[in-house]
Amino acid sequence: MKVFSGTSNRPLAEAICQSIGIPLGLCSVSQFPDGETFVKIDENVRGEDTFVVQSTSPPTNHNLMELFIMIDALRRASAKRITAVLPFYGYARQDRKDQPRVPITAKLVANLLVAAGTNRVLTMDLHAQQIQGFFDIPVDHLYAAPVMFDYLKQKKLPNLVVVSPDVGGLKMAHAYSQFLEAGLAIVAKRRKSASEVEHDAVIGEIRGKNVLMVDDLTETAGTLTSAAALLKRRGARKVLACVSHTVLSQLGIERLRKSNIDELITTDTVARPAIGGVEITTLSVAGLLGEAIKRIHTNSSVTSLFEFKGGRAG
Repeated sequence: MKVFSGTSNRPLAEAICQSIGIPLGLCSVSQFPDGETFVKIDENVRGEDTFVVQSTSPPTNHNLMELFIMIDALRRASAKRITAVLPFYGYARQDRKDQPRVPITAKLVANLLVAAGTNRVLTMDLHAQQIQGFFDIPVDHLYAAPVMFDYLKQKKLPNLVVVSPDVGGLKMAHAYSQFLEAGLAIVAKRRKSASEVEHDAVIGEIRGKNVLMVDDLTETAGTLTSAAALLKRRGARKVLACVSHTVLSQLGIERLRKSNIDELITTDTVARPAIGGVEITTLSVAGLLGEAIKRIHTNSSVTSLFEFKGGRAG
């Protein structure tokens, strides 16, 4: 078994290898002056079970192309099996035709991964779970929830209500509320544009409560900050946000600095620089991904990694 890393999130790949107890595979990734990506695998992989860790976070297109080239290099070097490990699957929000003459880019990316030579995919907290069906190869879909649960249990937040900032995240919020034995509420959202949303109603009792908002992804932080403002107006005591993938743009950072969110809890699926003026707690999913890689290699079940109390963590 050998684990290789692209350039999108090398610290996570190194942490995964440390959790497994193997060295990170040797490969060189560079760019030609015209921007083309060059990859060379610097060790023998013939007949090996190989894993490529690459989050397709910004710059998304560059990181995707780098992943395709690394997979092609491994295939041509006669690797026995190639598993693409995508802690964050970019383009996941483009999973359907919601208006005329638009692509289904999440499906296109799935096709390109298979065409490049991917035999299996390991990913985490897909924006839409049906994306697993876009692949004609096995997909192992993990959830960051178990890592979040451990941290939240330690905080022992009293009088807690779990809130979904939109209707689409209700299933995830319900799983969190079950595990934390907390109440459940929903905030009604109306999207005005790609970066602006408007919240105007709360379904559930949150007055005088500590509130935990849960979501899979934030980029411009419009949904989170708008929902937090409404929750505060409706009498919430403390507002925390739990987000699997924090792909923050500059607009998102500025919004968080001015927001009513007391703490943003996230994971290291996406590499990002330190951000001042925002209370961010970053939890590592390296152990979870490392355990999944070990089980895939030994053909063991990964189901127990995302089950709790007889239910699923997402």
